[in-house]
Amino acid sequence: MRIELLEVLRCPVSGQRLVLEAASWRGDRVRTGVLSSADGKHRYPIREFVPRFVPESNYADNFGMQWNKFRLTQLDSHSGFPISADRFWKATGWQPADLAGRWVLDAGCGAGRFAEVAAGTGAQVVALDYSSAVDACRLNLDHFPNVHVVQGDIFALPFERGYFPFLYSLGVLQHTPDVARAFASLPPMVAPGGQLCVDYYQRSWASRIQPKNWLRPLTTRLSKARLFALLEHVVPFLLRLSCAIGKVPLVGGGLKRMVPVANYVGMLPLAWHQQVEWSLLDTFDWLAPAYDTRRRHQRFAAGWSRPAWHASRC
Repeated sequence: MRIELLEVLRCPVSGQRLVLEAASWRGDRVRTGVLSSADGKHRYPIREFVPRFVPESNYADNFGMQWNKFRLTQLDSHSGFPISADRFWKATGWQPADLAGRWVLDAGCGAGRFAEVAAGTGAQVVALDYSSAVDACRLNLDHFPNVHVVQGDIFALPFERGYFPFLYSLGVLQHTPDVARAFASLPPMVAPGGQLCVDYYQRSWASRIQPKNWLRPLTTRLSKARLFALLEHVVPFLLRLSCAIGKVPLVGGGLKRMVPVANYVGMLPLAWHQQVEWSLLDTFDWLAPAYDTRRRHQRFAAGWSRPAWHASRC
């Protein structure tokens, strides 16, 4: 943890400033220590440079497992293609010059695919995740002096209110226990005149017939390790099957969607081994999370007329 982050952090219970205690340093960063609320009633550990405000095990364990196993897969610097950058700029509508030198909150950073993009602008990026994916994110982005990684809860954000000129949460809200409440926690973090971008899974007739919907009652009962091991074996076969079905004239494009596998062949410019990794990660992302909630746009946006935020459907 870099010491400048202390100005941003607040106790998620009391809202008080935090005091650094028992710190051990590596260079200009705190490797281990304790963050104590001003009244001394609440204490939070710093482990391996990351402030931790949540229990070690939680409902997002599957994300921690997958991102620590394949921590580099979706980083543009690793894939060699601007896949994450293209999605980030399209979803947010922002420009690199908008972010330069500003504080930006990534609420649900995973292994850091979008935080890497934001950090490349020169922004001060706070990358937060509920899961142990923060460890993958820290390793991936350790070379950025302007990235600050925090393990925290979207329902109890450990930051000063109204601090961030820019805040985004991409691919996150649908995997929380309460999508509306998760979203409601974000606007108070945005600075006056700031901007907020979220995306979410759209509920539609097409989404209801996706094969993941009838598989999830079974797959969510499996241990995450067992499900991941199973998918490692079957995803390459299912991906080939999906590609083959997709070549059937007229109906192939629709039929291949009935194969329970994420298929980006022809959509993303990746080598075959990369296609398999992306497919494995996103198929696991379909089947493993404890929560996977789709929302209608009208219901999602109800009550939020603030022009500085927008929601992208996916």
